[in-house]
Amino acid sequence: MARQYFGTDGIRGRVNTPPMTAESALRLAISAARTFAPEGGREVVIGRDTRRSGEMIEAALIAGLTSMGLQPVLLGIVPTPNVALMTRATGAALGLMISASHNKADDNGLKLFSPEGIKLTDETEEALEAAMATAFEGAYAAPAAITTPQRLGNATALYLDRCLDTVGADMDLSGLKIVLDCAHGAAFEVGPAALRQLGADLFLIGDTPDGMNINAGVGSTSTGQLKSAVLERKADIGIAFDGDADRLVIVDEQGEEVDGDQVMALIAGELHRAGRLKGSGMVATVMSNMGLAEYLKDMGLTLARTQVGDRYVGEHMRQHGFNLGGEQSGHIILSDVSTTGDGLLAALQVLKTVSANDRPTSELLRVFTPAPQKLVNIRFSGANPLDSDTVKDALAQADHMLGERGRMVVRKSGTEPLIRVMAEALEAPLMLEALSHVVNAVEAEA
Repeated sequence: MARQYFGTDGIRGRVNTPPMTAESALRLAISAARTFAPEGGREVVIGRDTRRSGEMIEAALIAGLTSMGLQPVLLGIVPTPNVALMTRATGAALGLMISASHNKADDNGLKLFSPEGIKLTDETEEALEAAMATAFEGAYAAPAAITTPQRLGNATALYLDRCLDTVGADMDLSGLKIVLDCAHGAAFEVGPAALRQLGADLFLIGDTPDGMNINAGVGSTSTGQLKSAVLERKADIGIAFDGDADRLVIVDEQGEEVDGDQVMALIAGELHRAGRLKGSGMVATVMSNMGLAEYLKDMGLTLARTQVGDRYVGEHMRQHGFNLGGEQSGHIILSDVSTTGDGLLAALQVLKTVSANDRPTSELLRVFTPAPQKLVNIRFSGANPLDSDTVKDALAQADHMLGERGRMVVRKSGTEPLIRVMAEALEAPLMLEALSHVVNAVEAEA
């Protein structure tokens, strides 16, 4: 079934344009109530990031849920992993996070969590898609069963305590100079609170949200300010969250960006040496570097790959007994503690290692030598270029060109009108030749 609402990670789009409208949120709330709590009387946890449109979407969700006899529990501005945590902790029927993640303020979105705090499966999303089409045609709650929302004031404190518990009360960051970029987003309070509580010498950027500046020149996809601040302040490390703080990017003391693959490699090594890495390896997506797989192989560990999306990583982890997984983009799941990607949780694991070593961050976080890899994003309008025979032929030729010495990953973004073309090979010239061959074909069609 062609999807009208759901993409790679919930529903996302430009505000007041389908699928990201108040009507869509209302349809979703009503349909989710019938799907997850047909008898009514259950709680639904709702959090949001700092976007101005978040309260509008929240109001639509409240209207739909209360009309069906469900009790909205409002967390306010919180990171996405806080919603997952509170959904599971309260036994709620559903968790809803209002966020468009790393997108700018003109966009918004909805991420959904099951009662176990897990992102929904494709099958459940498809069932909701079907139900949303007829949402206004079914029955509603009796007048006496209509509810009013309640606010949960201690959600942030509970999330903060959960994160700090993972590194222990004796962790001391007083010797570290840290620059933290909160992306003017959901972690603008809890991120600094965590690092200050651990004694860090902290400098903040992206910590003054105004409803429209989320991810604007700051955050995990725009690290220029962070790099400059690290160098200017001679900091030991820089950390950037995205708008809903379910991912992070690290900048070392030399102002160089470190991606999620290196962070996962660092954490995998630490867990393995401590005898706490489960599944004899970890899980990543098809976008993760070949060098990560080789690093794990040298330790006798495996790298399992999934399609792009941290929910697919999490699903594979649960099915096969892994406790570490994530994406090159910085979504990192530590499933002994969290059910979804968690930027603050991952940052604390990195800082624990950095604080316990005399080596600079640039050494500690260059865990493996990456294979030459490059990603090109191509914006398109109209038909999907990947359906073109010309592009299919170019892909086949590139695969033949690379053979066993490299690989191509080409996919349509589930959140933006982009074709993402990634090439990787053991030799840079080979990688660039294959990449150029496919990019030229896609651009011609786009």
